[in-house]
Amino acid sequence: MRKARLLVVPVLAALLAGCGIRATEVPTDFGPAPSRAHCSLAGQGITTQSTPAMPVQVFLLCGSSLVTVDRGVRVPQGTEDSERRVLIAQGLLDELAKRPSAAEKQAGYSTDVPGGTTVSGPRPRDPEDTLRLSNAPEDLTSYALAQIVCTFSDSAAAEGDGSVILGGPGAAPPRSYECTDDVRARPGEADPPSTEVTGG
Repeated sequence: MRKARLLVVPVLAALLAGCGIRATEVPTDFGPAPSRAHCSLAGQGITTQSTPAMPVQVFLLCGSSLVTVDRGVRVPQGTEDSERRVLIAQGLLDELAKRPSAAEKQAGYSTDVPGGTTVSGPRPRDPEDTLRLSNAPEDLTSYALAQIVCTFSDSAAAEGDGSVILGGPGAAPPRSYECTDDVRARPGEADPPSTEVTGG
């Protein structure tokens, strides 16, 4: 009986070993792993204007988030403060609407701001720091609106408190938009938070 038991043990061990996952010869090539944009332009000179320009930063899209890129905006010396804000805002819009350069495309940058977008100052009943866009903010994509809000709110075109007052070409009252961490991280998921403002 003892000899029979000793013979059964290795047989059981061999059977159990065969129950493991065996290698398969079925092809499992799902293609290369998705490439990830590195969103870096280290050492790349972005401001290339031939005349002196005020250094600024604009928010471009890279992957699913917003990232800053250095630019330059030209504003004539001696410009009144109210006009200066509008000129800076227009310069920022122009930079946002530009198609990314070859180097920027390679780094993964893109923009959703439509070309030809213009900006003007406040109307008589608007708050004095209102910026009116030629496209109503609600008609822009969430990506484009996030780019504009974050770029403006972080520039001399706004009050520097992380928000900017925007209106459109219609009669709708302007709204105060905020550039939050969530907007920077996920600009396509929701519009920047905003509240209606009234009075100048």
